[in-house]
Amino acid sequence: MNWSDDGIVLGGRRFGEGGLILDVLTATRGRRSGLVYGGASRRRRAQFEAGNTVALSWSGRLDDQLGRFDVAEARRDRASRLLEDAPALSAVSAITSILRASMNEGDAAGSSLYEASGVLLDQLEHSHIWPALYVRWELGLLSALGFGLDLEECAISGANDGLTHVSPKTGRAVRGSEAEDYLDRLLALPDFLLRPTADVKPGDIAAGLRLTGHFLENRLFAAVHRGVPPERERLVLRLLSKA
Repeated sequence: MNWSDDGIVLGGRRFGEGGLILDVLTATRGRRSGLVYGGASRRRRAQFEAGNTVALSWSGRLDDQLGRFDVAEARRDRASRLLEDAPALSAVSAITSILRASMNEGDAAGSSLYEASGVLLDQLEHSHIWPALYVRWELGLLSALGFGLDLEECAISGANDGLTHVSPKTGRAVRGSEAEDYLDRLLALPDFLLRPTADVKPGDIAAGLRLTGHFLENRLFAAVHRGVPPERERLVLRLLSKA
């Protein structure tokens, strides 16, 4: 079998004498792995830094077995442009680690995340933009992988305006005015997660990260019996230290 696609590099591990087993999130085939001969060499390894997008061809006997990648070129060399930007590099590590840990080989749901992940990675050079995009990306990841939140209407009244909180148990939005007796048990819902044009106010990034982090840990990664990758926690600490 043979196929060609573009893929975001999620990471890799050495194999044998200079080989590299490369993990990628492809545009049309989800998360895939393949062996790149000579991929761990000094000459080639920069091409395979996490976060880069590469054009590749896969060949193998069966589609569900480890095959071989031939990498034609780098479509987006993001890693080299972020070398002096520690927060952005931390974001790359968090994004690629979460994608790598949340999907199995060949998981087709990952294809719906390819474009959104590429857009986010491309915006990491803009420090005033990407933290909010990152929180939105985590919310979209939950939805794409089957763990989306219900933010359309209040779980108590059915109203679709004035939503301010989310139930940590059900993942449904509520109006704070309808749930005054147990607000301390709810997760704050920043307005920028409901309206793309809303301003990001002080404290919104922290609130958004607490919201998505709760459901990443207790739904998505609990379902696959894994912990949230530590790279995310390191990113959260960086972002909160700047808030």
